[in-house]
Amino acid sequence: MTLSANRADWRTPTVVLICGGLILTLSLGIRHGFGLFLQPMSADLHWGRETFALALAVQNLMWGVTLPFAGMLADKYGAHRMVLGGTALYALGLVLMAHAGTPLMMVLTGGVLIGAGLSGVTFSVVQGVLGRTFPPEKRSMALGISAAAGSFGQFALLPLTQTMLSHLGWYGALLFLAAIALLMAPLAAALVERRESHAHMHKQSAGEAVREALGHRGYVLLTIGFFVCGFQVVFIGVHLPAYLSDHGFATHVSVTALALIGLFNIAGTFSAGWLGSRMPKRYILSAIYFARTAVILLFILLPLTATTVYAFSIALGLLWLSTVPPTNGIVAQVFGVRYMAMLSGITFFSHQMGSFLGAWLGGKLYDTTGSYDVVWWLSIGLGVVAGLLNLPVDERAIVRPLAARPA
Repeated sequence: MTLSANRADWRTPTVVLICGGLILTLSLGIRHGFGLFLQPMSADLHWGRETFALALAVQNLMWGVTLPFAGMLADKYGAHRMVLGGTALYALGLVLMAHAGTPLMMVLTGGVLIGAGLSGVTFSVVQGVLGRTFPPEKRSMALGISAAAGSFGQFALLPLTQTMLSHLGWYGALLFLAAIALLMAPLAAALVERRESHAHMHKQSAGEAVREALGHRGYVLLTIGFFVCGFQVVFIGVHLPAYLSDHGFATHVSVTALALIGLFNIAGTFSAGWLGSRMPKRYILSAIYFARTAVILLFILLPLTATTVYAFSIALGLLWLSTVPPTNGIVAQVFGVRYMAMLSGITFFSHQMGSFLGAWLGGKLYDTTGSYDVVWWLSIGLGVVAGLLNLPVDERAIVRPLAARPA
């Protein structure tokens, strides 16, 4: 056994899962707190809500645009390198966002820089490694656990972010989050893969893999449906605190609501991963989208009280990021794991197109109409469409020549 092999022995599947999960905990935990900055930054800098919303919309769009390339580079050169680069951009974006005195600087820092950074430290890159590390029978569960770790970050870091906002103001809170983001860098060491781990994979170029996926009807339907997921969760994540404030609720209600979403999504994503190894994943996805539609509908029709806010948060939390394990699980199941990061990145680009519209339209229509009602109803309609689109998705593995079968 070589010296390099001995050094790599510590990267067991469990270690890879723990470190990958911690990266998602930090990256998504920080990101989910951005909605708390909307009102204080907009008020201090004399912006309308559309300015901050546009920056976060660009962030989501940039995240989506760069993610397929980040996935392709991670598949080819190693996920650990993408995590290191993503961490550097993420931290730099947070520092410069604290110094953004104009709407353009806000878009360039909170939008472009942080969005590009997120592409290297989130689901597609991390779960690409997990997909290759775990065998097919354990893969769905591993993806579910890692997604649950991202949800735990929302639960754990939201109260911390609000505490920093209360004691340090938005400027100090952003610098604090930048320091927290740097903790992802040492965790990248666990994501180094042996070169021979890809030796048994099918011989296919990245371009061939993309053409194959885009020619697959189920992949296209899955990708379109994921657009709706992005629209719903980012609209709610960015604008729910302001929506509740408009209706007279104290800040702690918003923080508690977002934290409950993160807490209960731990159970939701774990359950989705567990179910994904026992039943067709397309049915899980359809059920999630239909259930989200029902939850949002009840929320806007029932009287708005602290009780209904918390009940909404709990129900939505069970459905929040639970779409990720079955979505990425289908990609791996149909196409194999050689280009999983890249192909799931393309799917996630659709998610981020929805995220862009959810964040931006929320602010735009609020500034125009003085209400979020139109976007709530749009979320409901899109949820029905996504539920229907996922029902006919074909999950069967593509049959290739022996040397080209999915792992």
